[in-house]
Amino acid sequence: MTLVVVEPLKRRHCAECHRGPLPLLVLEFNAPRCLVCADLSHLVLLPRGNTALTRRAREGSSLWAVVVRYHRRRKRYERQGLLVEEEALARAESACLADADARARRRARDAARRATEDTRLTAALTAAVRTLFPGCPPERARTIAAHTAQRGSGRVGRSAAGRTLDTDAVTAAVRASVRHEDTPYDRLLMAGVPRHEARTRVAGTIEATLEGWRRVPQVRE
Repeated sequence: MTLVVVEPLKRRHCAECHRGPLPLLVLEFNAPRCLVCADLSHLVLLPRGNTALTRRAREGSSLWAVVVRYHRRRKRYERQGLLVEEEALARAESACLADADARARRRARDAARRATEDTRLTAALTAAVRTLFPGCPPERARTIAAHTAQRGSGRVGRSAAGRTLDTDAVTAAVRASVRHEDTPYDRLLMAGVPRHEARTRVAGTIEATLEGWRRVPQVRE
């Protein structure tokens, strides 16, 4: 059986000790009783909202009660929280804090692991760009790799093909970089030129740039 404590909407006084108005009360034989007279005054209120804390406090408390308040518009009683033993609440809070610390440490480990993976992927993509396009400036190759490998971007570097350094995927990343950085493609789009037409206009410039980058640069003696 669940003990129920009411948060009254109207001013109510205890039918036994006449204290009031009562912030919380228990109805016994349709008469309000204060928490002292109901032998619940040693419990503390845990507002609703934290599911894990509520569950732990309830499980650790030998005596607990549900706090409800009547919602006039919805015409029903709604839970506001629990009354639990103070020691049980303290233990529950400590357990939740320990969990929070553990989750924070796990998040930190995961973030470090992802950062290492991203660094390795960027380095691998940079090397792949330099292999396919030895004439591409080293810093530009690193910029292209970092851009296409950005986590959560949905770009080709994050695709399965990109992660395996597929030649077509790497070439597509370089071509996209040239399109946006070395041609008026973006300005054409802003001017209202349809995408397919804009791509046609800049295709020659892109291919000329890629062809130049495919050639091994001559080393001056």
